[in-house]
This record gives sequence, structure tokens and C-alpha cells, in this order.
Amino acid sequence: MTTPTRQLQFYKADVFTDEPFGGNPVAVIPDAGGLTDREFQQIAREMNLSETVFVVPPADPAAIVKLRIFTPTQEIPFAGHPVIGTFFVLGALRKFPLREPVTRFTFECNIGLFPVELHVAGGRIDCVMMSQPSPQFLETVADIQALYEISRALHVNKAAIADTHLPIEVVSTGLPVAIVPVRTLTAVTSMRADPAGTKDICEKLGANGLMVFTAMTVEDWASVHTRMFAAPIGITEDPATGSASGALGAYLVKHGVVDVGPTTEIIVEQGYEIDRPSRITVQVFSDDDAIQEIKVGGQAVMVAEGKLLF
Repeated sequence: MTTPTRQLQFYKADVFTDEPFGGNPVAVIPDAGGLTDREFQQIAREMNLSETVFVVPPADPAAIVKLRIFTPTQEIPFAGHPVIGTFFVLGALRKFPLREPVTRFTFECNIGLFPVELHVAGGRIDCVMMSQPSPQFLETVADIQALYEISRALHVNKAAIADTHLPIEVVSTGLPVAIVPVRTLTAVTSMRADPAGTKDICEKLGANGLMVFTAMTVEDWASVHTRMFAAPIGITEDPATGSASGALGAYLVKHGVVDVGPTTEIIVEQGYEIDRPSRITVQVFSDDDAIQEIKVGGQAVMVAEGKLLF
């Protein structure tokens, strides 16, 4: 038996929830400098979560840290809940001083530099908000065959999508996702996504997943109810998706699905179908009908810590 020669501290947080076992879990390796790309991927596969984040020294002196984000199968350039969870963990560990009411930093990832805000009260982090890249509206799906393939992949009647009179549209705020409107909550909750079918249609659309939404919600406080199926990056269903929620927020504002103002706040509920209820706050800042900035954030809670031995 091989004797481990290295130890690496890790933490696990549930993101977009204030209760353990809700939201979306993420593993955070706060001191990952010196690991190889192969080791990053091996550790992420061992963690077997939707994402594992490795905190490494930044290349740009304007950034406090660089985040490398891995699914069990590949590195991804950007994501939402891993950033929220990582800064919650780093703040809780006092890796940097917390200033009330808001502590602001710039972090680096594989697609550039982005600001993040830690909202602090009584020395504790209430929530973490991150800015996302400006939205790109990449493709409107007008092909009836694509509608048929999406409805078949989701096991939902295509009329449940078509009757919304809203487009299926590929939108990106860092990662491209196909936004799929659905008329009723019942249609959304009863979906049984086929991973192979989801992967095929996403590859045709150039998307990392299908973000399904309805304006009918479980909770009174929610604006929309969502499900995210991301088979192309190895995630059958994600319980809370920050990057896709930012793209969805841009879509909702563009198409007037929600009441739009200079600052439009959208509360997304997700994860209910897989018993990990999540609450995601999306803020869309507009000027003269043009979206200027999108922020996504929420709460998090630490649920585990330990050592990797290898």
C-alpha cells in the first residue's frame, strides 16, 4: 500500500442556501499553488461535485486570487456558485480582512478579472454578490426541429414551451446556456431529462446546458422557478446555477418577463426537484433599455472540512 506523502486542506460549502444540505455544494482548496493540471482534475474527480475550486496566486496584480474551476470531467472558464462559495469560505477563514458593510475584491479566472462583494454584518458574511460578464444573446432557436428535440430530451409536451410565446434563446454571461421557457410549474417539475438527448441538442446549439424556467413558483418570494440540465459538462441536473441565472436574468429583462427598471432584482428558486432548495438573487442594471451590468449572489454555509492525503 502506498503511503501518502502530501496533505491538502479542503472545505465544502453549500451555496445559495442558509441551511446545510440545501443549495449547491462546492469543494474549495484554498492553497492550491503548486498542483499540476492533472492533479486539479484528479482531485475534482475524487470530490465528485459539480465543481471544485482551486485557489492559486493571480497572474494579474490587480486580483487578490485566481480561481481555477473544475467539474469531475473538465476545467471550465467561469461559473457562479463556485465563486460565491469560494469567497464565503475564504472570508470565513479570514484569508483577508472583512470590512462592513461591504468588502470588495477583484478576482481572476480563466476569462479575465471580475469584482466580487462580500456583504458583512457583525463580523459575519450575510451574502456574496459577483458581477458577471456582459450578456451575449447568441442565437434564437426558430427551427421547429430543434423545439421538437428539446421537448423530447426533456420529456415535456412541446406545446408547454410553444404556448409561452417566448423564444428559446442561447445567452451567455460567461458560459452559454439555452434558455427554455415553459408555461406551467407542473410541466417543469415533471420533466425527466434524458442526458444523451440533452447533450446532443446542447452541442447543436453551442450551449453548456438547458436552463428551463417558468414564472409559476413554489415560494411566494420567488420570481421564477428553474431547472438546469448540463449534460455537456457532466452534470445531469444542477441544484443552483449562478452563471445560468445571470443569463436568465438578462433574458427576462430583454423580453419583459419581469417588471423592468434601472435596477431589476429577480429571485430564482431552483433545486426543488432534487431536494436541494436554492435561492439565487440576480440584479440586472439597465440604462436606456441596454443592460449595463449583471450581479448574481446569495448566501452560503460551511458543511465540511478535511485533508486530502495523496
